[in-house]
Amino acid sequence: MASNSAQIDLSWHPPNATSVNNLTAVLNDSGVYGLLINPVTPSEVPYSTYNYCNMPHVRRQEYQPAPPEYKLEYVEVIQRHHKRTPYASNTFPKENYAWTCDDEALLFYGVPYPDGTAAQVAWGVYTTELNPFAPAEFNGTCQFPQLTAGGLNDSRVHGTDLSAVYHDKLNFLPEVYDSAKVQFRVTNNVITSQVAGQVVLGMFPDTANTTVQVKIQPDSIDSLEPTYSCPRSDALREMYGVGSNFTNWTDHLTAPATQALFARLETVSNVNSSSEADDWYSWFDHYFDNLSSRLCHEKPLPCTADGNETCVSQEDADAVFRRGMYEYSFIYRDSPSSLASSVASYGVWLAELAGTLRGASGGSGDGVIYRHNVAHDGSISRLLSILQVEEMVWPGMGSEIVFELYTRNQCWFVRVLWKGEVFRSSNPSLGAMDMLPLEVFLGYVDGLVGVGAGMVPGLCKEDD
Repeated sequence: MASNSAQIDLSWHPPNATSVNNLTAVLNDSGVYGLLINPVTPSEVPYSTYNYCNMPHVRRQEYQPAPPEYKLEYVEVIQRHHKRTPYASNTFPKENYAWTCDDEALLFYGVPYPDGTAAQVAWGVYTTELNPFAPAEFNGTCQFPQLTAGGLNDSRVHGTDLSAVYHDKLNFLPEVYDSAKVQFRVTNNVITSQVAGQVVLGMFPDTANTTVQVKIQPDSIDSLEPTYSCPRSDALREMYGVGSNFTNWTDHLTAPATQALFARLETVSNVNSSSEADDWYSWFDHYFDNLSSRLCHEKPLPCTADGNETCVSQEDADAVFRRGMYEYSFIYRDSPSSLASSVASYGVWLAELAGTLRGASGGSGDGVIYRHNVAHDGSISRLLSILQVEEMVWPGMGSEIVFELYTRNQCWFVRVLWKGEVFRSSNPSLGAMDMLPLEVFLGYVDGLVGVGAGMVPGLCKEDD
């Protein structure tokens, strides 16, 4: 299907003004504006409530089918992986407890064809006293980062919920796994493959103990993570975001309330003794990952390792989370440069999506009716940025965006779902993306990145 972007608004539009991107609220409020960081969303709150540990996704109980005159033709899902340990770079120099992962097995092995057999080799993490480089503060059995057993369980539930909608409710997906109709894709980070293994099983129980091939691009050019070189996007981000001297960015870091927060956190974390200390003070990514990972797994907030039991309070943890949300909103939506940066760095995947939608609607597709991508928070953030979501938040574990392609009277339409509900964009050409004419969506994508991502190499080229 051809597209016409001439009358489509391709400009940046700011997100809604909310507590998340209000600096006064960030610095002075308590709590996290009703957003949750809990292992499970309590039954007494709406399922659509933001929960960083386990984000709302398409689920049968809340799913609203399209009007009967619309026929579902194609679905593409992109999600963040589910919960994990923190990254090693986000752990404190000295920890007073270990992470253990004895309640799961992560398998790593290969099979040759046509023989197709192998022992099911699983990693077992350990250290010895004879290794002088072993981190004594971590005597556990996890590889940082590592998807946890809780994250694996959440992944399977996610797949089961998708099947309950697209197979049970809509009779769209096949009863059993069919690689000609259903395709899964992952990034080069093994976490996404671990999630895919459970999502696939949740959607298609017949795949237990069978081989399911997932698509993956070479790690130097992967569009899903993304990892392809894009100096212009990096340069833009460095001008207004992390590490920059841009006042609108540094205001939240230099505020007296934040400086006092850093001092209290430092008492427990001891990060000022780290060779990477500057990273901990240039944004709240490290503290956010460290503290949220604990809460997502019902672990206590950290205390000093010297026996004095000085601990990070819940109030200070909430202050970290408010600042982290503010940073993601600023980096991906509030800055006027955010759209250009995200379009360049995620334009290839967006063009690939447009290509599958164009193929499905024009009869030139490959017969696949459902694609599922397992990615990262940076992937989801860039996509939310490009689609110009009304309210930007840090995409939590299992965050999901769904693209549904419909026909009605030989016309094609796209419905986009975020957190299981209709996606709402600040861009007037997109608006509430509920049965948006496909030509409008393709026009928006083509206008930003070009057909087949033809504009992206130029957008990524560093200025001379």
